[in-house]
Amino acid sequence: MNSTEIQEIDQVEAKIGTEEASPVSKDEVPLSTGSLIFHEPGINCCIIAIMGYKSKLDPAVIKEGLKQTLIKHPCFSSKLVMNSGKKKWIRTQVNVDNHVILPEVDTVMESPSQFIEDYVTYLTRIPIDLSKPLWELHLVNLKTPEAEAVGIFRIHHSIGDGMSLISLLLACCRKSSDPKALPTLPKQKQADSRHPHPHGFFRLFLAIWSVLRLILNTLVDLLLFVATVVFLKDTKTPLKGSSGVEQNAKKIVHRTVSLDDIKLVKDAMGMTVNDVILGVTEAGLSRYLNRKYGEVDRGKGAEQKSNHLPRNIRLRATALVNIRQTAGIQKSKVKWGNQIGYICIPFTIALRNDPLDYLRGAKAAGDRKKLSLEAICTHLTNKCVVKLFGSKLSAALVYRVIFNTTMTLSNVVGPVEEISLYGHPIAFIAPSVYGHPQALTCHFQSYMNKMSIVLAVDPNVIPDPRLLCDDLEESLKIFKDAVVLAKDAD
Repeated sequence: MNSTEIQEIDQVEAKIGTEEASPVSKDEVPLSTGSLIFHEPGINCCIIAIMGYKSKLDPAVIKEGLKQTLIKHPCFSSKLVMNSGKKKWIRTQVNVDNHVILPEVDTVMESPSQFIEDYVTYLTRIPIDLSKPLWELHLVNLKTPEAEAVGIFRIHHSIGDGMSLISLLLACCRKSSDPKALPTLPKQKQADSRHPHPHGFFRLFLAIWSVLRLILNTLVDLLLFVATVVFLKDTKTPLKGSSGVEQNAKKIVHRTVSLDDIKLVKDAMGMTVNDVILGVTEAGLSRYLNRKYGEVDRGKGAEQKSNHLPRNIRLRATALVNIRQTAGIQKSKVKWGNQIGYICIPFTIALRNDPLDYLRGAKAAGDRKKLSLEAICTHLTNKCVVKLFGSKLSAALVYRVIFNTTMTLSNVVGPVEEISLYGHPIAFIAPSVYGHPQALTCHFQSYMNKMSIVLAVDPNVIPDPRLLCDDLEESLKIFKDAVVLAKDAD
């Protein structure tokens, strides 16, 4: 981190103050409306990020790096306090040794991957310590099939959303090829200006039609959102959690697939990476549920058939959408916290004769959501409810939406080249979240030419998450084969 960046953070540090400040001074910072919700029962969430490294971890180097970067940011050096019945952040002196945890491990154990999986599950059982800044880093010097060592970040969701936190984390990293350079994120492609643009009356007509569609789609989405709060529930399937699921420990597994394969499908179908991810998810869930219902049918002695799916399954994903106008690697000038809105994405659970129909449907759903202000409206609604009625009511509404849908879905863009955290090259990044009322959470995280598919599941509901990973991976393979075959046929 260069001197300018440190100076920016020091300026913020001076504004927030220290632990010795007066309890009623302006140095105390109220929690944002989004952060307040994440401290309410049922939505008390933590982000957990598993990071594999290509070398053994040096705890002393990492601690010194944290002192010079991460804990200079007020989000990671402020603790939660109650003052006059209100939750606030107050700056404190951070003892890095209390946040960097070094578990003792047997380096010759039979299954290191299982140990990491069990260790992460253990972390989801225990609450984070509220007496200090709400984050911790577990360093496990244990070789697995994918890495020489593993680091596990656990961060309370009230500190920030996934986009702001990974932006801050990346600001602490450097390119492995250039230790002085920040990581590079993919650039968003601009619209192709080679196509002729409509003029005159037709252009005016398209503009009016787009506005009307935007208004109509937003109204429909908000009505469905309200209906989900009040009564509209997803079908009870082998993926749907029951009451109290947010209190259960979670098992987190991940699978690495080729980002180049996703881009190949994207380019062939004329869509976005997000569209391909939606298609892969819909196809993978359909394969998994068909197998599960098939097991039930065979147990009842039903006749053999290939399609065991019930008709008209309602299955939706709640997606958290970043509403910041600023993208990329951010430092102290960006507005931190939880700047997110909620949208509900419906999936059509069915077996398709043409596998590319999953992608076509996903693109149509994605295009439809782009012409809606659902995320902005839900974000503003949350803010208004918190200010008028308090965070408990807002959290209750969010709880109803999440509980009445089946899963949470997220896609976070990562660096395009290998990066290092304080001199330790990173092999993979696998983030997830727990503490919300669902049995399934699916995150997609890109890094270099790879994509990590990360599942957080309640093992009481989904005892075989690796099988679901298989189905998601196989769906991508089927898409790739189909587009390659179609290209060859042309």
